[in-house]
Order: sequence, then C-alpha cells, then structure tokens
Amino acid sequence: MALQYGFYVRFLLGVLVFVSASFIPCDARLKNLRHYGTLFDAERILGNGSTEELWFTQRLDHFNGADSRIWKQRYFVNDTFFRSGGPVFFMIGGEGPANPAWMQFGTWLTYAQKLGALCLMLEHRFYGKSHPTEDMSTENLRYLSSRQALADLAHFRTVMAETRGLANSKWIAFGGSYPGSLAAWFRLKYPHLVHAAVATSAPVHAAVNFPEYLEVVRRSLASENLDCPLLVQKASDTLLGLLKDPKTYDNITKDFRLCEALQIQTDMDSAYFLETLAGNFMDVVQYNQDNRAFEGVVGTNITIQVLCGMMLDSSLGEPYDRYAAIGRLMLQTFSQKCLDASYTNYLRDMRNASWSSPASGGRQWVYQTCTEFGFYQSTDSPNQPFKGFPLPYHVKQCGDVYDPSLTASTIADAVQQTNEQYGGYDIRTSRIVFPNGSIDPWHALGVTRDISDDLPAVFIQGTAHCANMYPARDRDLPQLGLARDHVYLLLQNWLKQ
Repeated sequence: MALQYGFYVRFLLGVLVFVSASFIPCDARLKNLRHYGTLFDAERILGNGSTEELWFTQRLDHFNGADSRIWKQRYFVNDTFFRSGGPVFFMIGGEGPANPAWMQFGTWLTYAQKLGALCLMLEHRFYGKSHPTEDMSTENLRYLSSRQALADLAHFRTVMAETRGLANSKWIAFGGSYPGSLAAWFRLKYPHLVHAAVATSAPVHAAVNFPEYLEVVRRSLASENLDCPLLVQKASDTLLGLLKDPKTYDNITKDFRLCEALQIQTDMDSAYFLETLAGNFMDVVQYNQDNRAFEGVVGTNITIQVLCGMMLDSSLGEPYDRYAAIGRLMLQTFSQKCLDASYTNYLRDMRNASWSSPASGGRQWVYQTCTEFGFYQSTDSPNQPFKGFPLPYHVKQCGDVYDPSLTASTIADAVQQTNEQYGGYDIRTSRIVFPNGSIDPWHALGVTRDISDDLPAVFIQGTAHCANMYPARDRDLPQLGLARDHVYLLLQNWLKQ
C-alpha cells in the first residue's frame, strides 16, 4: 500500500524514511563532492566514520526529579579528523531515524577536517531506534517535545565531555530544518554547554497557519516559467470542480492511479486527496536540486524544471491532464503501482501506536505540530496555486488522530508558548549562523536577515532546503559555495573567541 505523509516528509532533514511510496523522501545519495573556486579543495571528503550504533542512557522526564525511569538513546561517532584540543561538532537528530551516512559525508565533515573536530550525532527521542517508551500512545507522546530533546542534548554533552576528556573543547551544534531550530535553541538555552551553532533552514518561528509555504512554492515555480504556477492553478481549479460531481470519480481514480476507488464523503476526504497531489510539487520545490545522493534517495532528477516542463507541454492535454501525468510520473519514479489518497487509511495508520507502525515518524512529528509548532501548510492565501486544504483540515487531524481536546485554541496556545520559550524571529543570544535558501518554502519562518553581528543570516539565492549541508559538487551555484565558505570563516573566527 502506498502511504502519503507529505507534510511530514516536507519537514525532514538528515534522515531516510520509508513510510511512504508516493512522496519524495527527504534525503538521499552521494555524488561528486568536488567544488571549485572556494575554500573547499577538490578532494572527496570521505570521513570513514563509524556507522556502529552506540547507546546513551537518558532520563525519560528531565523535568520531574521523582521520575527515575531511563531509556537508551542512539548515537554515532566519527573521530577521523579529531586533533587534541580540537572542537566537538554535534549534529542534532530530528524527526526521523539518524542516518549514519552523515558520519561519512556532508559539509560539516569538510569543516571538521579543516578544524580538527570530533563529530558526534545524537538521534532525537521517539524517532528511529531511540524508543523511550513501550509504544507511541498519546499518553507516552507527552514525553516528546523540543524541551525534552534539548535536555537530552544537554545531558549527553555533559557526560560525553566528562567521559571522553572533552571538558576544555568547544562544542558546535549543527542541524538542518527542525534540528536547525534545535541547534539555535540549544545555544540559546544552554550557552554554557555549546559555544556556537549552525542552524540551517531552521523555522525558528512557530505558526499555526503557514500559508506562506505555498506562496514560496508559487514563486519558485514562477522562477522557472511565469506560466507554470498559473497552469498548476488552472489544473487545481479543474480538479476541485470535478470533485463536486461523483460521476467523475471513476475517471479521477484512473487518471491518478488511485489504489482504491475515490470516495469523497467529507471535506476531510477531499482535502487529503488534494493535499496529496499538491505534495508532488511541494516536495520537489523544497528539495530542488539538493545533492542528497549520499542518503539513498531516488527521484532527485525530478526538479522544478521537470515539473514545469510537463505543465507547459500541451501534447499531454489540458492542464488537468498534465497535472495527472505528473502524479503518474512520481509513482513510476518510486516504483509504485498506485497512490493511496484515502483519509480513512491515513487515520488508521496514524492511530497505530506501535513502533512498527507504517506511520512511525509521521505519528510523532504531527503530534509535535499539534502540541508545539503548528506549521500547517494551508491553501488560505490567494497568492498560491492550490485549492482545498485550508487550516481547519490540518487542525482537525490533531483531534482525529490523538485527542479531541486538541483544538484550534489549544494549538494556538501551544504555539504561543513555543515562541515565548525560544523567542521566534527575535531570538537573542550569540554565535549562531542561519543559512537559508530562497527556493526553500521554510525560509519564511526562518532568520533571513542579520539580527546582529553575532547572529548573522546567510540567504542563498536559488537554493533549496538545507542545500549548504549537503556535499559540494561541480554544478553547485557559485553563491552556494560562497555560503559554505562564509559559514566556515564564521566558525573559524568563533572558535578563537
């Protein structure tokens, strides 16, 4: 069965997740790490880091001294480049399994080689193999939060410094996407433990409604061809009209190769179906031309240029037909026979609280959106090409999947508390750099202008989600190479402070 967790996947970085077959996984493989004209030499950086799984003992609840329960958290080490007295680079895991490929490839290893750093990566609680509880019941998920995750980082850092003789080393936090936010917040909340942070593509501002995501998608499509988002909008409008007539459902089922005959009984059914199809464009835009090869992802050859080329191809029929053809291309790319666009099936999988659930990863992350972040990529803005999945559709999922008490009001309160806890756009600390790409829709919730000399932004025109973290290659845009260089020079300077 093909599962659709597009919203979940559109947030991931640094992990490889097989919970779906109808979306583009967030990270992927490896090609040439060569880069010209910057500080990076033309040699492939092969860290030869260990992929051995190591385990660290954590408390289940860091904020309740009376709770003595513990669990084992997975981590990885690469000491290939470490020189005595060198810094410690600390890669923060996020909303999926920690991928050991990052211990062998990536820009941070280039920095580590130059600066003599020890590299550590810690998997986020409740993701991957780091299971603090016997299952993912809603009761147990109350121990899943950014605050608990930051406390995990703090305890890990303290113990590692003691046991590995790193008390005098300066620690640098790295992360991309949600882990990028954690990197910034780690520096904010535990400045005595972490010297600096690289917070890539980090949505540091929580927001219940995030229609700006699709606004950036529209602009990114238009950067390829001005007619592209207009044709997508026309296709979306046509599809929305067809959904009003049940007589069209058989044709829609065939056009999009659905696993089951299309049934629209509630607004949630239609919204889920429409979001699933829009996700083809959202996912491609978010990771457009990112060098994710080293993580094993397929489909990186499908870019904005490919999608817009198909939308502009009149030989494929009307815009609706071209939209459907893109859906079939995505299925073919990921070797899928059909697309499961059933909200009923989605709920069944998301309600499965076992660690072996097909929605593992998605169940945890959506819970965090319901209780901390929001981030709902709605169609509520007129300045974007899609229709049919407004904010109430996203909010209702929280009650449907977890607890009816999770409502628009409680989510709004939780988001406000998150911004009060961390500062949102107005984060105030020091020695954090915020790289973001102009194509990446998540930059709308990130820091794209310098807050201060000690909180600089690196806004990279023409690049997508976390592009600066991936290995360099020949065809990288010049500004991407310069951005990597700029981050390196900042680290070099901050390590002297």
